[in-house]
Amino acid sequence: MRIAFSKYDGAGNDFVVIDNRRGEVALDAARIAHICHRRKGVGADGLMLLGPGAGGYDFAMKYFNADGYAADMCGNGGRCIAAFAFGLGIGTGEGDSKRVHFTADDGPHEAWLVEWDAEQRCGTVTIGMRDVERAGVRRCMEGWLLNTGVPHYVERVQDLARFDVVGEGRRIRHLLQLGPAGANVNFVEETADGRLMVRTYERGVEDETWACGTGVTACALVTGMRHLRTRGGDFEVDFCPSDSAYTDVRLTGPVSLNFEGTIEV
Repeated sequence: MRIAFSKYDGAGNDFVVIDNRRGEVALDAARIAHICHRRKGVGADGLMLLGPGAGGYDFAMKYFNADGYAADMCGNGGRCIAAFAFGLGIGTGEGDSKRVHFTADDGPHEAWLVEWDAEQRCGTVTIGMRDVERAGVRRCMEGWLLNTGVPHYVERVQDLARFDVVGEGRRIRHLLQLGPAGANVNFVEETADGRLMVRTYERGVEDETWACGTGVTACALVTGMRHLRTRGGDFEVDFCPSDSAYTDVRLTGPVSLNFEGTIEV
């Protein structure tokens, strides 16, 4: 079966995106892992299927990590699939005011264009993330543990540029303190220009990625910093803190359409 796809990235966090509104695409874990393979496939940190919406939503997002297994949410993936949907004519509004409402496995989301350069096929997209209860943010080992769509561990370190993110991330990712399924691992350090530098080891990819949307969100909430930097680009995270929860959480960052093609699966 030959499948058409688009390749997007959100600050270097890259994804294969497939229009599955007809429900004709059925991929098992091995096929997804093959498509995401950097040498034998298209190459990506994850794969998304855009399915038909229900209950008034524009579409449903189904996300899979590069290992082929599903995850409840991906912040950069959500921003990329929103841009993909806009290209299909899905959503409301015109130009930079386009909006979509969609569902992921962690619940409903809204995303909208901040700006888009049609010639360069890139721009800025904002996504509304899930609320996070204060009770769900807890101290863990040397850092914090919380769920921003998927579980994340956040730890402050020194000299992050030279820090062994892969080695330490791989070691921490499976520790029992992070729960039976483990967690994504984020290391953070404040920069001289007042931003928070974030480097993330992602489970399911089992490596450091250039950016992680749910990870950036988690780091913003536990540190209170709203301007963050990753290896792939800069982000802004807006949120309303209260005694009981972080609400109106919004993640904003770059999105690019890399290329389009077909693959035999």
